[in-house]
Amino acid sequence: MTDDSKTTQVLEPPTAGRSPEGIAVVEPSEALVAGSRTAGNADAMSAAKESLEDYTLRFAPRSYRKWGAGVVATSALGGIAYLADFSIGANIGISYGTVNAILGIVVAAVVIFATGFPLAYYAARYNIDLDLITRGSGFGYYGSVVTNVIFATFTFIFFALEGSIMAQGLELGLGIPQWLGYAASTLIVIPLVIYGMKALSKLQVWTTPLWLLLMVVPVGYLVISHPDSMGEFFAFTGKSGAEGSNLASVMLAAGVCLSLMAQIAEQIDYLRFMPPKTAENRGAWWRAVILAGPGWVIFGAIKQIVGMFIAIYLIATLDPAASVHANEPVHQFLGVYQEMMPAWLAMTLAVVLVVISQIKINVTNAYSGSLAWTNSFTRITKSYPGRLVFVVVNLVIALVLMEANMFEFLNTILGFYANCAMAWVVTVASDIAINKYLLKISPKVPEFRRGMLYAVNPVGFISMLVSAVVSIAVFFGAFGSAVQPYSPIFAVGLALVLPPALAVLTRGKYYLRRSDDGIDLPMFDADGNPSDAKLLCHVTGLEFERPDMVRSAQDGPDGEPQFISSLALSTDKSGELVLPAQR
Repeated sequence: MTDDSKTTQVLEPPTAGRSPEGIAVVEPSEALVAGSRTAGNADAMSAAKESLEDYTLRFAPRSYRKWGAGVVATSALGGIAYLADFSIGANIGISYGTVNAILGIVVAAVVIFATGFPLAYYAARYNIDLDLITRGSGFGYYGSVVTNVIFATFTFIFFALEGSIMAQGLELGLGIPQWLGYAASTLIVIPLVIYGMKALSKLQVWTTPLWLLLMVVPVGYLVISHPDSMGEFFAFTGKSGAEGSNLASVMLAAGVCLSLMAQIAEQIDYLRFMPPKTAENRGAWWRAVILAGPGWVIFGAIKQIVGMFIAIYLIATLDPAASVHANEPVHQFLGVYQEMMPAWLAMTLAVVLVVISQIKINVTNAYSGSLAWTNSFTRITKSYPGRLVFVVVNLVIALVLMEANMFEFLNTILGFYANCAMAWVVTVASDIAINKYLLKISPKVPEFRRGMLYAVNPVGFISMLVSAVVSIAVFFGAFGSAVQPYSPIFAVGLALVLPPALAVLTRGKYYLRRSDDGIDLPMFDADGNPSDAKLLCHVTGLEFERPDMVRSAQDGPDGEPQFISSLALSTDKSGELVLPAQR
């Protein structure tokens, strides 16, 4: 992007021979630039320049969304190439036995799919990320800041986890010390994250075939060449040695898997770029939304079971002492590769698989984490330091976690975090499914613009807070060891029932500060998609699509109405441009 203060980038629809993400540079008039300076909103101009690429703070406009549904879905699923699932499956299998672990994985998958569906639909239909969905689904304009922090925590925890796995591979294959491997896994993603969705979509599409080949072939070989391994797998009882299923063990295993619930937010960071849904693309659109939205958990569950299967095979076939490294994906795949090919080739492919997987997921972790931090910081401070600042912040936190060897405490960290993730995601899903569609108390169309929402809506905010606090207390044994394994039930149950209860109690009066945004143009087209009609933002001097705009509280020099983008409004420190509340 240009550094010239008089040059601003705008996205145009693609022309013949031009890529969908093509960017044209235009010169705004001196009057427009001067007007934005007079408004004292340099942050708005800065945010506009950078946000036109990754849409950090706002709705993703139709003029940018030129990818087909299949490309968006493939890009989104590329982000779940992480190897943490193999570690999670191995850990819970070793701890609780195969039967309990599989049941726990299934329980978690059902909950994640059910709660992820309404969120994915709203993201794809209305082209907004999960933070913007959260604002209008019971949390309010500032209330969703706390959920952004929860999500940012998810991204750096899993960045650190994947970085640790990559460092293990580099140490095993190349002899690179782990501390240096941590640094390398952190630095390598920075140049890939700078260019946002445009670069990430290409990376995910190009690397997915090789990743699938390296992961699927060795597992298939193991099953075919060692059929007896299946019997050993299902007979494995774990550290407890108890046969059969046990509800407490199942719930403990499910709690670890449910820590991945916040992954839907990363899927949504891709799904918000879905094309408009029409009669012509209806089937492909729905397949992409379901597969790349809540459907990610199907692939995740398969990877967890595969990781468990390989770990148990290594323990039973090689040496019980192999359990020391059986939860490390690089050792898992190296052990299988070595049965298929020469040792040097096995080592090479194991390292390649680990590196590709780590890059595919950690560019998404770094990207999504930077969006979450930037969004929260800008809302609180009304200033926009730039998304790249928070790329660095997120990666520094992740690097500290890696150096602290968080991999050794994986189950505890993920089990604790799961309660926070469940409290947030289930609360939003409950508001959409029950309050919006069943009770019709919450406005069906998601609202995210400043001035249209109250600062905090107790419906979602209190529900999430109570759910998180109670389930975390249960997780740490505050109500006794007999209840301790069931913290996921408390997290999901409270987050499910409290939003409708509070919505009825408050009569839904804290959802909208205003029901009229002051613009006569319709918000949606004939197909129900967000309108692509454009209006001029009087602060930035740029045109934005209708769903991104509200009327400004400041009229023009001749008393004519002026419009302002949600982007510029988010950096308005004075609040003079915010419309008053409706009586």
